[in-house]
Amino acid sequence: MDYSKFLSTRSKERKESPIRALFKYAVQEDMMPLHAGQPNPDTFPYESMSVTLKSGETISFDKALFQRSLMYDLTSGLPPLNAWLRELQELEHKPPRKDFALSVGPGSQDLMTKSFEMFAEPGTAMLIEDPTYAGALSFLNTMPIDLVPVGTDADGIIPDNLERILETWPEHNPNGKKDQPRPNVLYTVPVGGNPTGVSSTLDRKKRMYQVCQKYDIIIIEDDPYYYLQFNEQRTPSYFSMDVDGRVLRLDSMSKILSSGMRIGWVTGPPALVNRIDVHTASSNLQPAGIPQLMAYGLLEKWGHQGFYNHVRSVADFYREKRDVFIQCMDKHLQGLATWVVPDSGMFVWIRMLGGIQDSQELIHTKAIEKRVLAVPGVSFLPIPGKTEYVRVSYSAISNDKMDEAIRRLAEVIREGAQENANANGN
Repeated sequence: MDYSKFLSTRSKERKESPIRALFKYAVQEDMMPLHAGQPNPDTFPYESMSVTLKSGETISFDKALFQRSLMYDLTSGLPPLNAWLRELQELEHKPPRKDFALSVGPGSQDLMTKSFEMFAEPGTAMLIEDPTYAGALSFLNTMPIDLVPVGTDADGIIPDNLERILETWPEHNPNGKKDQPRPNVLYTVPVGGNPTGVSSTLDRKKRMYQVCQKYDIIIIEDDPYYYLQFNEQRTPSYFSMDVDGRVLRLDSMSKILSSGMRIGWVTGPPALVNRIDVHTASSNLQPAGIPQLMAYGLLEKWGHQGFYNHVRSVADFYREKRDVFIQCMDKHLQGLATWVVPDSGMFVWIRMLGGIQDSQELIHTKAIEKRVLAVPGVSFLPIPGKTEYVRVSYSAISNDKMDEAIRRLAEVIREGAQENANANGN
């Protein structure tokens, strides 16, 4: 594929750091390093590191690797961690193309925003599922581009909706710009969607990929909840079916190891991953060494099978919380709201009934007054407007408090519906 047509002018103009380009040679033992202003590690006060796991086991890290993690290193991440993750991608996704590149980043959020910037040519448009991740919108809304919402339902993003937009462009352009080029990048959260909690089925993914092939669309597959699928058999990723090299996949350790470690990784065509690395080299240089070492030390100890055992236990943990949460919703919200039971992730997307058309005022006033927090649906809309939806999460609240939280939310909806009825003279 010719990736240059997808890249923004700003991304194309970034040049590889002449100093960082030499780092791959600097780690060779017989190399004389006169190239960079590396601080001398003899001045660092840290000698060694170990961590204790909840199991009671202790991991002591290799001294040489620990010292390396204290230094500037490769932009693409600590090499043994990068290699471990690459093997994971091979084992899990079995990608049809073996020429993919992988780079570690300080959280998938950082890699996501760099991906957006790479494609955000001023005056163009980007396809984005509706509703979508608020963190993506907060960045995209600062970009000189227009967003084109693609509809979703209980089975995820809707292929027919995407094709209708593309085949009727520019007539179907919601921004009303008749001379705007047809969008060529799609952003999606295909598993445990944030905020909807729903996942794209395999049939949907196959059909979506076909549409993207037909219209030459790059897919940004933001998949932080991939390993939080509740079914034993995980639905295959877009990356697993990418015969063309049109999928840029984002993964995260935040939901399965630690959110504070800020470890994410991007996998995809080398030409695109390299552009992200060049961006990183000119901004934050590299992901932090110590969190990478902590992640690698644990992953190496576990092995890939141990990792799979761990993520299965994490998915089971959230599945059990989901079950309790849905029981509480069934008890208190029947007749007041509708929802789709999530098959993965942490979220439920609630549609409030009773004629309520705008959840924002209710959630920001009455809900807070009743000491219950949720997120109004407008936060997740690519094109802002009133919506009766609200996002709730069962991830952090304890099971014994769920019933009371949902009872309070039911009161909020009931009062909002009554106010709406009074205003309409009913």
